[in-house]
Amino acid sequence: MTGHAYIHTQTLLNKVVFFQELAAFENMADQMKISHKELESDGFCQNPFFGCLVAEVPEEHQSKEGFTVVGYALYFHTYSTWKGRSLYLEDLYVMEEFRGNNVLTVLFAQVAKKKQCVRLQLSVLNWNTSTRDFYAAKGAQDLTEREGWHLIRFDGENLDNLNLSLKKSWFSANSLK
Repeated sequence: MTGHAYIHTQTLLNKVVFFQELAAFENMADQMKISHKELESDGFCQNPFFGCLVAEVPEEHQSKEGFTVVGYALYFHTYSTWKGRSLYLEDLYVMEEFRGNNVLTVLFAQVAKKKQCVRLQLSVLNWNTSTRDFYAAKGAQDLTEREGWHLIRFDGENLDNLNLSLKKSWFSANSLK
């Protein structure tokens, strides 16, 4: 393919197909529950919960399905008390027919430099060795192997139970200053 991919910020409300494709690739399509409305209210408000870059190719290089947007990177801000401003890369996805054309690398590099942060963090499924190798080749460190960190999550009923436990405590959020 000749030509260039253009990287820019854009709403992905009509591009939810990418989220679905990535979820399917990760064998987790059944876990995708977010709606267009939630994406809009979370990402395109005064204080957005996430930022997103999309890779768009010229019309003459559109996908087999007719898409000109061929990939995206979704990220959000986080903070390290040890290092400072950080970004978390939640998703990095390029349509299969555009992989190997440097689109993934350009998207990744744009996120890394975009917000002038001291570090970029992400997670990769253990079976996805090609993606782990991609990041390692760029200088990423596997913190599970190197430092023993584990990614922990509370969601659904467990998150609700955590919130309920606050009501039973003698110490309350009102005590925080």
